[in-house]
Amino acid sequence: ADPEREHRQLGVVGAGGPGASWTGPACHPWAGGGPATAGPRRAAADDVVAGLIAADPEREHRQLGVVGAGGPGASWTGPACHPWAGGRTGDGWAAQGNVLTGPEVVDALADAWLAGSTMPFAERLVAALRAGDEAGGDRRGRQSAGLLVVERGGGYGGRSDVLVDLRVDDHPDPVTELGRLLAVHTMLFSRPDPATLLDLSGAVADEVAALLAALGHPVTGDGPEAALTSWAGLENLEERLVPGRIDPVVLTHLRRVSPHVPAPRAAS
Repeated sequence: ADPEREHRQLGVVGAGGPGASWTGPACHPWAGGGPATAGPRRAAADDVVAGLIAADPEREHRQLGVVGAGGPGASWTGPACHPWAGGRTGDGWAAQGNVLTGPEVVDALADAWLAGSTMPFAERLVAALRAGDEAGGDRRGRQSAGLLVVERGGGYGGRSDVLVDLRVDDHPDPVTELGRLLAVHTMLFSRPDPATLLDLSGAVADEVAALLAALGHPVTGDGPEAALTSWAGLENLEERLVPGRIDPVVLTHLRRVSPHVPAPRAAS
């Protein structure tokens, strides 16, 4: 238990437009949208930081990171932040932290971010966070972790800009738990890759029909699509449904949860 946990809240903020911000350790209310939306739509990150810090009477206690639509990120660490505190920035990124074991933590964050350019965005963020944690992390120990990713229309059903919003508030290994939650979230809410979709016909349709029937979703003469839709709704996989086709992620999950049903053999 941590009696000071209320002072250890990290603010992570994004907007569905061209920018994102982070504030801590003394989080500021303008984290709700100010840095990501302040000024011209294409304002440089360092100009946004300079303007916000100039107007903040508590700037000596504040830490702030801003990434704009293009160009280098910007970071501010007030001299009154608890040590070790500091940050690094580069083209399209900003990494910072406070109450860390040392600068090696931010170095590990930055290096992992730069090395992960081929990874999906959310997984890349978690990989960077994991690297910082393994390099020493918070000098008080481990307790919490969070991840927020926004994309215009990227939320459930396209009805919000929140693509990923995960929190681990109290856990002995919060970054690992955050990675586990992200894997579950990705399976349930990510949209399928069109290049990997399988036609729901022939041997694939026969296997899907047998698996669904074993789970209590019998297939009618019209094929397995209606039963698949019914089952996928119960499994919260509706974001991965495509008419006439099946996402391999859905098929893998269907195989995993169904009672053992041998896959149809391919014609010899």
